Amino acid sequence: MVLVVTHGDKDDANDGTVVDFRGNPVDKSKTGGWFAAGLILATELSERICVMGISMNLVTYLVEILHIPSAKSATIVTNFMGTLNLLGLLGGFLADAKLGRYLAVATFGAITALGVTLLTLATTIPSMRPPLCDSYRNQQHLCIEADGHQLAMLYAALYLIALGGGGIKSNVSGFGSDQFDQNDPKEEKDMIFFFNRFYFGISIGSLFSVIVLVYIQDNVGRGWGYGISAGTMVIAVAVLLCGTPWYRFKRPQGSPLTVIWRVLILAWKKRGHPYPSHPSLLNEYQSSRVLHTEKFKCLDKAAILDGFAGASENKNNPWIVSTMTQVEEVKMVLKLIPIWSTCILFWTVYSQMTTFTIEQATFMNRKIGSFDIPAGSFSTFLFITILLFTSLNEKLFVPLARKITHKVQGITSLQRVGIGLIFSIAAMVAAAVIEKQRREIAVQQNHKIRAFWLVPQYFLVGAGEAFVYVGQLEFFIREAPERMKSMSTGLFLSTISMGFFVSSLLVSVVEKVTNKSWLRSDLNMGKVDNFYWLLAVLGLLNFLVFLTFAMRHQYKVKQHISTCDNGEKELKTSNGLTVDKTGEGEY
Repeated sequence: MVLVVTHGDKDDANDGTVVDFRGNPVDKSKTGGWFAAGLILATELSERICVMGISMNLVTYLVEILHIPSAKSATIVTNFMGTLNLLGLLGGFLADAKLGRYLAVATFGAITALGVTLLTLATTIPSMRPPLCDSYRNQQHLCIEADGHQLAMLYAALYLIALGGGGIKSNVSGFGSDQFDQNDPKEEKDMIFFFNRFYFGISIGSLFSVIVLVYIQDNVGRGWGYGISAGTMVIAVAVLLCGTPWYRFKRPQGSPLTVIWRVLILAWKKRGHPYPSHPSLLNEYQSSRVLHTEKFKCLDKAAILDGFAGASENKNNPWIVSTMTQVEEVKMVLKLIPIWSTCILFWTVYSQMTTFTIEQATFMNRKIGSFDIPAGSFSTFLFITILLFTSLNEKLFVPLARKITHKVQGITSLQRVGIGLIFSIAAMVAAAVIEKQRREIAVQQNHKIRAFWLVPQYFLVGAGEAFVYVGQLEFFIREAPERMKSMSTGLFLSTISMGFFVSSLLVSVVEKVTNKSWLRSDLNMGKVDNFYWLLAVLGLLNFLVFLTFAMRHQYKVKQHISTCDNGEKELKTSNGLTVDKTGEGEY
């Protein structure tokens, strides 16, 4: 295989041309499309099987086998998931700067397979576990907790998986979307449903994990459950490599962080320069691939051509003067930050589905006849809901919204996110009410209520995730500069990461403020419902802030540029409507 990769930072060093695996212009009849995208998404499907098979049942292993306290176990799980998604930024950066999305997905897939193999060994080797503890000693909290030596191999495995999983997540959706030409009407139509079908597919993997793998882990052995995950990842990487001749590739265009850093430095250095009388006097204004905008106007100074920067030998030096394209690309990234910040709390709510909700299930009646459903398998309702709503999005909601709004996409990506945030608030209200009722019946009547009472909170979070994940993914990929698509996906994943870290922080703060009276290993002695109410209130405040930012966001528009009689450039959408450069986008 030959992939021609150019190096350097100049805009014209690589214009994002799509090539085949030999570096030649693509033959659209033989490359790309749903077949190529499907082969690529098999890697993300396997990554989801691995990660969800671990995260949705890890807390029970930590509490019941390693005898680690409930709050500390929840923190270990949320830190693992947070790190995994945070490392998406690293994976996205490496792909955009050097590797390209194809090599990044293949490399990080191999790392994930190695990590899950190590986890299989860590949970299989007897010396990696503390002594067994009978029910009496467990109730008296006298069990021996796993020591640092026993946890070392477990942590090494988890964070190898975090590195590999983060790298896959930040690149696989971008690589999959590269298989569609947005300038081709037919492929553009397919592209509209790509992100929805992408998430539907990986949710199938999640469902398999919580039904099959969690059962195997609890009833056959952890080693078997994690071993199957490792094998799945190896097969997925092999499928990815076998599909190489059918892919479309976009060459890496240099470090996106270098471009951002340079523009910020130059704008600061030239902060004392007066603005030119017209934007057309800025460096490479006429040849800019992105229309000039008024937001973050202070960054325009990075492209000012003063006497020194305007000299022929300096004009093309990116450390002396930026191009208009580079300045506008940095503006695009900065416009993502407000939305990024208000999406974090949804994933804080979501993280409760992998920690305290699983713990709730262990204190409830999980029997159907003589069969005892594993606590982690109740996450099945979460993923069934996700599958239901992603299907309804494509078959019902989007077509209906198209008729109402007369727009191809039906509802905007930010409207999807807003709907998801509302669902998350309702989920925490439902969780608080149900947990209070569960605890009161357990304490006062010594009776365990049915674990199926957890279905409402799973349903509401699942519905919210179906909207938020797809909306965020579409927003961060489509609104980012082309050269920064993978890093922008990493930025999206970092909202998930920060959500898990915020959950860990809130647990620590609540433990300290309440003197550990809310969050206890014995939930019957705690008040987890108060923690859920806290998240509901924070979620409501966060939604109001999100609404403000979303209504002010100006969407990037697919454009062509025309020249007015007065010489100014106008941005026009594909339907010929002129867009106000200083106006605000539609929420």
